Amino acid sequence: MKRVIADTVLLPSGWKQDLEIQIDSSGSISRIGPVTEVQGAERVPGVLVPGVPNLHSHAFQRGAAGLAEFGGKSEDSFWTWRAIMYEFVSRLLPDDVEAIASQLYLEMLESGYTSVGEFHYLHNDRDGRAYSERDLLAQRVHSAAQRAGIGMTLLPVLYHQGGFGGQALEPRQKRFRLQPDEYLKLTERLEKSIAQNPNGALGFAPHSLRAVSPEALDQVSAAAGVRPLHIHVAEQPQEVTQCLRWSGQRPVEYLLEHHSVDRDWCLVHATHANSEELRGIAGRGAVVGLCPSTEANLGDGLFDAAEFLECGGRFGVGSDSHVSVSPVEELRWLEYGQRLVHGRRNVLGGPNRSTGRRLLEMALAGGSQALGRPIGRIAEGFRADLVVLDREHPSLLGRTMDGVLDSWIFSGNSNPVRDVMVGGEWVVREGRHLGRDPIRKAFATKMMRLSSAL
Repeated sequence: MKRVIADTVLLPSGWKQDLEIQIDSSGSISRIGPVTEVQGAERVPGVLVPGVPNLHSHAFQRGAAGLAEFGGKSEDSFWTWRAIMYEFVSRLLPDDVEAIASQLYLEMLESGYTSVGEFHYLHNDRDGRAYSERDLLAQRVHSAAQRAGIGMTLLPVLYHQGGFGGQALEPRQKRFRLQPDEYLKLTERLEKSIAQNPNGALGFAPHSLRAVSPEALDQVSAAAGVRPLHIHVAEQPQEVTQCLRWSGQRPVEYLLEHHSVDRDWCLVHATHANSEELRGIAGRGAVVGLCPSTEANLGDGLFDAAEFLECGGRFGVGSDSHVSVSPVEELRWLEYGQRLVHGRRNVLGGPNRSTGRRLLEMALAGGSQALGRPIGRIAEGFRADLVVLDREHPSLLGRTMDGVLDSWIFSGNSNPVRDVMVGGEWVVREGRHLGRDPIRKAFATKMMRLSSAL
C-alpha cells in the first residue's frame, strides 16, 4: 500500500485540506480520510486534482502537426489538410508509429492528461497490405502508452468504405482498410493483451457514417455491448450535405433514429448538430467529444456548447490532431469560442460559480464516461490518477481553491503541472517525465528521417 498526504485536494464533495490518500497494489484508491500516521507517507505540497481524460487522439498525427499551415492554390479546408495528412501517413513504419505515440503520451502527461482514448485507424503497411500480425500497429500504440505510463482506452477503428452509400476507398486510404469480419477478429486479439494492462481498456470505433455501412455499424454496436463506442459525426458541413443526399437525414439525426445511441457512445465533434439533435444526444446520455484546438485549426466551426449544457448534455475534451497537447488550451478554447458567439463572459460556468471548476469537472465526468474506466475522480475505488499543481507557479500565486482552477485554465501559457501519478505510480516529477530523454531521442531520430522525405 502507498500513502500520500495531500495539503489541498479536490474531492467530488469539494476542496479539502490535509487528507491521507491510500493506494492499493492495483493502483486504485482504497481510502481517503484523516492522516493516520505521517511516517511512511509521502507529503505532496501543492494542489491535488484529478488527472484529465483525453477522449480523442490520433497519435500518429502528432508527427504531422504544423505541416499544413502554408496556403495552397485553392481555398484551404479540412479536405486539403486531409490530403497532407494522408501524404505523411503513407511514409510511416511501425517503429515510427510507436516513437511518435510515445512522445505524444509523454507530452500529454506533462500537461496534466492521465488517460487517452486512442482512436486508432492505421492498420496496414505502406502498400495497403495486412501485416502478418493483424494488430501490429494497434499493439505499437498500446506499447507506447505503457512505456510512457499513461492510461489508455484503445479504440481500434473500422474503416471499410470511402463515402456514404458504400463508395470505394481512395488509394490513399488503403492503410486504414478493414472489413467488418476482420475488425471483429482484431478486437478479439486486442482484448486479450489489453486485459493484462491495469491502466487499459478496450472500446470500439466505427470511424464515421461515411466510412462504415449501416449494417457494419449495427455489428460493431452489438459487439461493443456496454464498452465504449466512439464515432466521428457532423464535423464538416460537407458531411451534413452528403448525408442528407444519401439518407434524407442529417448525420446526428440519422444516428439517433437508426442506431442504439446511449451513454456508452461518444459522438466526436458533432459540430454541426442542430437544436433538436443536441436535445436528442443529451436525452440519450451520450457524451460529445469536443476537440476545440483541432476544430479551430481545421476551420470546422463551433459546437453550440451553451445550448447543449442547457439540455443537460455531457462533454469531454480531446487533442485529436495534436496541434495542441494541453487540456487547458482545449477548455480555454471551448469557453472563449462561446464568448465570441454569444457576446458575453463566463458562458459555460453558469451564475455564481467558477467557470474553471465547472469546465474541469464536466470534462472529467464526460471524459471518464467516454473512456469507460474508473477515472476522473479522487474517490475510493477510482484509479489513482493524480495531478499536482505547483502553488508557487507565478500564475497560481495567491490563489486558493476554485481560484486555482480559474487561473490554471485562464491565466498565462506556462505550465504549472508539477507532478503526475497514473495508477499509483509517479510518471512526472518536477514537471519532467521520468522517461523523457530516451523517448525524445527516439522521436527525434524518426522525425528527422520522415521530415527529410517530405
